[in-house]
Amino acid sequence: MGTGKRGLMATAVAVVCAVTVLAAPGTAFANPAPSPTPSAGPALAPAKDLEAVRKKLDKLYRAAARATDKYNAADEKADKQSTQVVELAKKIVKGQEKLRKLKDRAGAAAAAQYRGGGLPPEAHLVLSDDPQDFLDGAGRVREGHHATKGLLGELSRTQEDLEQYAKDASAQLKKLEAGRKAKAAAQKKIEKQIAQAEKLESALQKEEQERLAELETEAANKAQTAWLDSGILNEINGKASEQGKKAVKYATAQIGKPYQWGAEGPRTYDCSGLTSQAWISAGRGIPRTSQEQWKQLRHIDVQDMRPGDLIIYFGDASHVAMYIGDGAIVHAPRPGRTVTIAGAGSMPILGVVRPDAGTGSN
Repeated sequence: MGTGKRGLMATAVAVVCAVTVLAAPGTAFANPAPSPTPSAGPALAPAKDLEAVRKKLDKLYRAAARATDKYNAADEKADKQSTQVVELAKKIVKGQEKLRKLKDRAGAAAAAQYRGGGLPPEAHLVLSDDPQDFLDGAGRVREGHHATKGLLGELSRTQEDLEQYAKDASAQLKKLEAGRKAKAAAQKKIEKQIAQAEKLESALQKEEQERLAELETEAANKAQTAWLDSGILNEINGKASEQGKKAVKYATAQIGKPYQWGAEGPRTYDCSGLTSQAWISAGRGIPRTSQEQWKQLRHIDVQDMRPGDLIIYFGDASHVAMYIGDGAIVHAPRPGRTVTIAGAGSMPILGVVRPDAGTGSN
């Protein structure tokens, strides 16, 4: 985003956050009228209990996010290993065909010797009475020796190659099976954590669920305010590269689409599925998971970040979002939520990574 829109976006983000809080039931303004007589329905949970629920939900969804990263990593490895197995199978087929042709050539040479009375070429040469035939034959014998030696060597090398391809394929298949088990274990953990979170939320009354949503918003706003109060935004003025602009355009176009663990679009996304696909759309392939994005991409100081850069969150790098400028991010938050814009400081920042090496533009 350009600098002219900077203050406008910051104001817009603040207004959205404020409207979210003010519009929530029970938090607008005090009612001057007498309080109604409490109904005989179930008592609402105290605020401190709901805060405990919020923290528990956050813990469960964080665990699901870590498991999702493991699932995505195993899935990515499985894809690579499957490709390698297919390539090795192609090499084995080609090697077998080559070996067959070499054996045919060797068989033809043996048959030719048989037709010559079973005598080796040297014997026929010695028995020749014509000096010119002797000289010509000597050259053919040398060529024949070289050809036979070369044929046998090629046969041996092809056989060795086939054996190595078979060993490599077997090793890749074992890795593929191990990866399948890792994926299944990660999926089981994801589903368990999400099921526990959904059960916890469904046990709440409607008013409690609404208040819980308020608490989540309040916690995010508090963190964002503290981040902005540090003055960090005054130092962040990087301009997006051309690829960065394309990545931001893609990511923001997904706003409103549901979160789905393991998803890479186009209808649903998880956090790293959104960022990786955004950069693929910009012509830059990046690692699939937030943890690998943190490990493999170039680290940037927070004050040097620019739109399109990725912000990695939490100490275990279990969440990632795309910085879009003016202190805001676009991300896929968690199950039950949609791709949305939020404050860049609304979660604990681990660091920032840059997918592209392009220079910024005005």
